[in-house]
Amino acid sequence: MSDARLTLAALRDRIAHLEGAEGHARKTLAFGVPALDRRLPQGGLALGCLHEVSGGPAGAADGAVAACFAAGIAARLPGPVLWCVTQGDLFAPGLEQAGLPPDRVIYVEAGDDISLLACMEEGLRHGGLGAVVAEVARLSMTASRRLHLAAKTSGTTGLALRRWRDPAQAEDFGQPTAAMTRWRISALPSVPLPVPGVGRARWRVELVRARAGEPFEMILEGCDDTGHLGLPADVADRPAAAAGRHAFG
Repeated sequence: MSDARLTLAALRDRIAHLEGAEGHARKTLAFGVPALDRRLPQGGLALGCLHEVSGGPAGAADGAVAACFAAGIAARLPGPVLWCVTQGDLFAPGLEQAGLPPDRVIYVEAGDDISLLACMEEGLRHGGLGAVVAEVARLSMTASRRLHLAAKTSGTTGLALRRWRDPAQAEDFGQPTAAMTRWRISALPSVPLPVPGVGRARWRVELVRARAGEPFEMILEGCDDTGHLGLPADVADRPAAAAGRHAFG
């Protein structure tokens, strides 16, 4: 093979590496819900990558369940979790209910999104953390590529928790990024109990985008105190096509 062809082949390999398109299998984290896992490439959430999580249209309520969804993922990864925010209103007991106790979390409060993204990137490059979560309003393609590359280099999983101060910023969620997956989580009414009390939370979990995967939505029970989701009994009794139908065309 000529030098020119060798150079071209090396360049293609480098581009594939930067874009996360390597042919080898990645390590994954299964959700433990077969109906969900079998719809994901390689049967779970790819580790050592950047993922995006957003709440649905119900504002603060959906933002809270999106944070719990991210906490449930981080809870099932070994090691401390770096959680970066720009507003000091994170509800630690809520994260603990999703399986992530306070003694596992290192909190960083940044002044703005630029500082927050810098903290997230530094955390991902560190290599000694189980996961890095950052509550960010805007995420450009350039910033997401840096975060994704940092996650791949260290093997630490990054979760960009998209949070907006006003509805106009929510439009940024539709812009392309380098994230491996993009999730949207919405709160649903819990199942009534036969006794006084509140049943386990229910969420609409939407996979809006996934590399090498297809979008879908499912109704699931919210994270328990180990960070695991559940399949509601009435959903599990439905045919597979109805239980986890495709939501996008």
